[in-house]
Amino acid sequence: MGSAGTMSHSALEKTKIVTAIVIGAGCRGSGYASYALCDRHPFKVIGVAEPRDDFRNNFVDKYKIPKENIFKDWKDAAQKEKIADCVIICTQDNLHKDPAVAFAKLKYHILLEKPMAPTEEECMEIVKTCKSEGVLLQVCHVLRYSPWAMKIKEIIDSGRIGDVVNIQHLEPVGHWHFSHSYVRGNWHKESDSSSSLLAKCCHDLDLINYWMGSKNRCEKISSFGKLSHFTKENKPKGAASRCLDCPPSIERVCPYSAKKVYLEKIANGHKGWPLSVLHSSPDIENITELLKTGPYGKCVYDCDNDVMSNQVVNMQFKNGATANMTMIAFTEAICDRKVTVFGTKGELQCHGAGHSLVLYDFTRGDHDRIDTTAKMMKGLSGHGGADFYCMDSFVEAVVQNDPEKIRTGPDETLYSHMLVFAAEKARKENKVISMSPDGTFT
Repeated sequence: MGSAGTMSHSALEKTKIVTAIVIGAGCRGSGYASYALCDRHPFKVIGVAEPRDDFRNNFVDKYKIPKENIFKDWKDAAQKEKIADCVIICTQDNLHKDPAVAFAKLKYHILLEKPMAPTEEECMEIVKTCKSEGVLLQVCHVLRYSPWAMKIKEIIDSGRIGDVVNIQHLEPVGHWHFSHSYVRGNWHKESDSSSSLLAKCCHDLDLINYWMGSKNRCEKISSFGKLSHFTKENKPKGAASRCLDCPPSIERVCPYSAKKVYLEKIANGHKGWPLSVLHSSPDIENITELLKTGPYGKCVYDCDNDVMSNQVVNMQFKNGATANMTMIAFTEAICDRKVTVFGTKGELQCHGAGHSLVLYDFTRGDHDRIDTTAKMMKGLSGHGGADFYCMDSFVEAVVQNDPEKIRTGPDETLYSHMLVFAAEKARKENKVISMSPDGTFT
């Protein structure tokens, strides 16, 4: 096994090239596709479906996509006979189900960006179709593939910290990241995408579920949340509806100014995320024009956002252990998760997930620092390198046609999505939800 937890590169070289179609050539689709540029298993992107001309054209040029495999609409790709081994689906959340079902019926193996879909019914249909058609489904709960998350699981399962009594998990979204994605951006309104808990933290509830184990299911769940600060009532007096029109005296002291979030970054030579969301080839001119006319130039206090900026989820498990997850917008750190696992024989901490764990052994009374540094691959460094490990596992699974290589397959992912749906029901109805071992709830 290599350091990425997959078969060695030399062994993979003996197999055929894995071919893929990418549905949605935005940040996530482009990121996963860049596995083709890594020095790993031969992997080739041979098709793309993307409605935006600039994103599609850049993608075509980068991967030399043949003309017959270039589509504006995924439905056109699905009209053709199967042309690749797998499909990578990275459309918006509420546009996942239809292509997933269609390509499964064409016998494509599927890598599906999280969340699977915004409703229980659509998630169930995806899972049912993939299983009935006998195709692999891997959902991009990429954090399960990261070295730090896997090491936490290994330590818990080894019994080194005794029985787990509680897990505390913090997802610090980042103040300007939240304004970019969940106030101005694609996930700002639940009816157009999904709840912020599903869009942002299905990762995190999935991790808690992973660490607790399949024999220790959640039995009760509650949740509380609020949309704080990003409301019309908090708009400064005299502020404009667009940041570029805002009086300098107000704009200078606003931490969410589009000038700070976008223009200052590009002026300093940065052209990656979040600028890459606005334009496939960002420069000062096109970003300025987009801020004048598009959603990313709007005042954060004048948007029609309605998703939670602060939410907690409380869970009780079969063996009596508990867990609590907090998602918070107002942080310096950006998605730099912090985890503490409290056991009967020790305490395990992962602060700034990605580099090391610290284990305090109650018996010995000492600390053990455990290195979990991830391999970073250009283009696949997202989520602290977890994007690379996720793709590596998927390609190996396709090569061997082996679902055991997938940690985020249909059944396990459906269950963790049900945790999110139950938590949202608990929040909206202000009650504690009881869950069955199969993930169903009422």
